[in-house]
Amino acid sequence: MSGDLLRGNGTGTGAPGMSNGDGHSLAVVVFLVFVTVSLLMCGLAAADLDDPEHFYAGGSAAFGPAGSGLAIAGDYISAATLLSTTGAVALDGADGILFACATVVSLYLVMRIVAEPLRRGGVFTLGDFFADRLGDLSVRRALGVATLVVLTPLLLVQLSTAGHIMVAMFGLPGAALTGCTVAAGTLMVCYAAFGGMRGIGYVQVLKVGVVLTAMLLVAGLVLARYGWSPAGLFHAARHRSEAGADYARPGLHFGHSLAGRLDLISFETTLLLGAACLPHLTMRLHPLRDARTARRAVGWAVGPVTVVCAAVVVAGLGACALIGRDLLRAADPGGATALLMLTGALDPVAGGVRHSMVFAAVACAVFVTTLAAVAGITLAAASSLVRDFGSRPAHTTGRRSPGGEIRRARIGIVLVGAAAVVLAVIVQDRGRLTLISLSFTVAASVLAPVLLYALFLPGHTATGARWTVYGTLPLIALLLAGSPAVSGTPIALFPDQDFHWFPLQTPGLITIPAGFLLGLIGRTRPETRQETWHHGTATRRRDARSPDAAGRP
Repeated sequence: MSGDLLRGNGTGTGAPGMSNGDGHSLAVVVFLVFVTVSLLMCGLAAADLDDPEHFYAGGSAAFGPAGSGLAIAGDYISAATLLSTTGAVALDGADGILFACATVVSLYLVMRIVAEPLRRGGVFTLGDFFADRLGDLSVRRALGVATLVVLTPLLLVQLSTAGHIMVAMFGLPGAALTGCTVAAGTLMVCYAAFGGMRGIGYVQVLKVGVVLTAMLLVAGLVLARYGWSPAGLFHAARHRSEAGADYARPGLHFGHSLAGRLDLISFETTLLLGAACLPHLTMRLHPLRDARTARRAVGWAVGPVTVVCAAVVVAGLGACALIGRDLLRAADPGGATALLMLTGALDPVAGGVRHSMVFAAVACAVFVTTLAAVAGITLAAASSLVRDFGSRPAHTTGRRSPGGEIRRARIGIVLVGAAAVVLAVIVQDRGRLTLISLSFTVAASVLAPVLLYALFLPGHTATGARWTVYGTLPLIALLLAGSPAVSGTPIALFPDQDFHWFPLQTPGLITIPAGFLLGLIGRTRPETRQETWHHGTATRRRDARSPDAAGRP
C-alpha cells in the first residue's frame, strides 16, 4: 500500500479556513471507542471459556441464526474485499465487478451447500472434521499443513494493512510502521487469546455494522455526485479510464489474448472455490446448533456481504470517475489505495486525505476489518497448530484436562501472533497480491477437493486426502514461482526482474483439476495402519491388506 497516500499526501485540496484536524481527530476517537468496546466484549466472553467447546466454538448456544450469520459475514469481509476489490473495479472495470460478484456467489454457495454438512459437535478445525468424517486420525496433520499454508499469507497481508492504517489514523511518520504493526498484533493476540471464538464473534458482528455504515456513506456520496444514476456513474468512470469499450467488458486486467482469457477464468474459479474453503470461515460453521439454524443464517451472512460488495463496486467506479485511472495506478499499481484516495475527492474542502471526515469513517472501517480478520485467522491458525500437530485432542482420550488444552491454545495464539508480527515487519508491502494468490490457490486446489470428496463422494479415504494435500502443494509452489505474480509485472513480488515461464498469474486452472485428480488416484491406493476416531473414542484399526505382527493377514 502506498505509504505516501496513507500519510496524508492524497488528492484533496484544502480550504485554509477549515479545521484540518476534524477528520483526523474523529478517526482517532472512533478507533479508541471500537478498541475499548471490543476488548470489553472479549473480556465478558472470557468469563465463560472454561472448556474447549466454548473456546474454539463459542458454545453451541452462543449465537442464534442472526448472530451466526453476521459473524460469518464478518469473517468473510476482509481488507482485500474493501481495498483490493475497490481498486480492481477502479482500474479494470468489468473485471473488478466480476471479482465482487464472485465473492458474493462464493459465500452463497458455501452457506447453501456445505454449511449444514460441516455442522458437527466436538469438531473445531478442518483436521478434526476430516478425522471424524473419514474415521482416521492420521489425516489431521495433512489438513493442518494445508490450513497453515492458507492462513499464514492472509495473516501477513492483513496485519501489514492494519499497521498502515494505524499510521494514517494517528498521523505518524512512516518510520512508525513497525511499532503500529506490533501494536495491531498485540491487539489481535488479546482478542483471540482472551475472547476465543465467542469474543471474536462479537467483534465480527460489531465490525459488520461499522463497515456497512462507512461503505454505504461512501456509496451514497458517490451516487449523489452523479444524480443517483448508476448508468451515469459507469459512463463517467469509463470516460476517465481512457480504456474505451475495454472498460465495460471482461479482460482489461489480464488482457484479451488467449493467456489473458485463461488467466481470468483461472482467477475467477480460484476466488469462487478458495473463498468458500478458508479455514477461519469453515471453523465458524462447525458449531451451528442445528440444520434450521444453518439455513436461517444464510440470509444474515449473504445479505451484508452483498450490500458491502455493491458499495465497493460503486466506490471503485467513483474513484475512477473522480480521480482517473492513471493517477490511481501511479499511486499503487494494484489499486489498493483507490478507496482511501476517493475519500479526499469526496471531501475536497479538507486539508488533505487524512483530514477528511469521510476518510475518518473509511479508515476506521478498514482498520476494524483488518483487526477482526487477523484475530479470527490467528485463532484458526493456533487451533490447527495445537490440535492438528499436537498429541491427540483431549476429548478423544479422556487423559488430558480441558483447561490444559485451553492453556496450550492460548500459548499457540501467542506464538502464532509473535511469528506473524515478525514476518509482517520483514515483508511489509512486498508481494501482497502474491501472498493472497497463494492462499486462495491452496484453498481452492487442496481444501476444496478434500472437502467436497469427504462430504459427497461415498467411500473417500484418508489416503486420497493426503494425496491431494502433499501432491498439490508442491505443484502450486512450482507454478506460482514461475508465474507473473512473482516476477515480470509491476505488482509482482520481484517487479524489477523477469524470470517467469508460466503464463498465468493464478495457477488455479492447472492446480484445481490436479487436486481433484490426485484425490481420486489416492482413493484407490491401499490403506495403511491408522488410528480411527469415532465420536470421542480413539481405537486402533488394522486394514485387511496389512499383516499383523505375526505375519497373518
